[in-house]
Amino acid sequence: MSLAIAETVPGHDRPAEPARDTRIRSIAATIIEAPTVRRHKLSNTEISYQGFVLIQVQLENGVVGIGEASTLGGPRWAEESVESIHAAIEAYLAPALIGQNAMLFEANAVRMSKAATRNFAAKAAVETALFDAVGQTLGLPVSALLGGQVRDRIGVIWALASGDAAQELEEAREKLRLRQHRDFKIKLGFNTPDVDIKRLQHLRAGLGDEVKLIVDVNQAWSEALCIRLFPALEELGIDLIEQPVPASQREAMARVAARTRIPILIDEAAFTNTELASTAALACGSVYSLKLVKSGGLLELKRAAGIAQAFGIELYGGCLLESSIGAAAHMAVFSTLPRLEWGSEHFGPRILVEDLVATPLIFNEFEIQVPSGPGLGVTLDEDKVRFMARKM
Repeated sequence: MSLAIAETVPGHDRPAEPARDTRIRSIAATIIEAPTVRRHKLSNTEISYQGFVLIQVQLENGVVGIGEASTLGGPRWAEESVESIHAAIEAYLAPALIGQNAMLFEANAVRMSKAATRNFAAKAAVETALFDAVGQTLGLPVSALLGGQVRDRIGVIWALASGDAAQELEEAREKLRLRQHRDFKIKLGFNTPDVDIKRLQHLRAGLGDEVKLIVDVNQAWSEALCIRLFPALEELGIDLIEQPVPASQREAMARVAARTRIPILIDEAAFTNTELASTAALACGSVYSLKLVKSGGLLELKRAAGIAQAFGIELYGGCLLESSIGAAAHMAVFSTLPRLEWGSEHFGPRILVEDLVATPLIFNEFEIQVPSGPGLGVTLDEDKVRFMARKM
């Protein structure tokens, strides 16, 4: 039986018009391997292509919603891989949702939580596709289903992660010339500390003092190394330090945060809202990186933002090199937040040789434009998907 939004219109005796049939007919998952324009290094891995799991949810009304789960080089940044995401969706999440009303977002999130513990990227991708399908059905952008936009453009940071200082300086200058990016995040930890500091000195000298520089250590330093290196980062005018020590060492993170005047960005140390509250209470950092792959869905991502700000922590729109699909899902949430002090780093669509959508997101004047169409506001490019889909 088709489910309606309401049985009657409040204040009227006549029945309300039933909603178009928004029951979930099918959920399909496809592993995508998308080449990148250059190698992207982290402290514990490097990639030359990005792995995604594309989700397509079809409703009984025929509408198809899309979502995306992103990983970095397998189960290295977090425990999920494209293989585990694909398996979790097909074996556990999809069976729990088939036949349910896609509009019941909270109830469906509960169903997924009962079907699988953690598996945050998988759950976020499915929930994104549900929001996209419902938004298309109603003719509304996903942001409208999340409270409505307070901004339609968001500043966007570019990551420098080749490890070659000369190449990175040229890359950054080109982004500035094209007025695409003026804030840069430098990945550290895959070289020796001395090489990292010299690389930062080269970039600061070449870009000048007006450019904002953020460093991401990706858990690679010890507390002792932070004590030794933070004065050099302060001298270079670094604006933000992301996750300098291992995520499990929260007390050490709090101690290093207390030793520097540079704000510390909490990332891998807090996935769940409970972890976020714990790191906030310990004063592990004063900025939090919002990511769907950590929160497990759009609704939980909004809750994470609220928890962070209740502790006085500023917000940073984090990414995991998503295509325009994943970036659009993040933009839908970010656009509804009353505050987003550090903007976002959703440059992912621009590091791919080919995006997964027909018309990629628009970058202009150092900002990314929030899509305005129904649902996520992006349309899948079926030819590109077929070309990049892993042959199972």
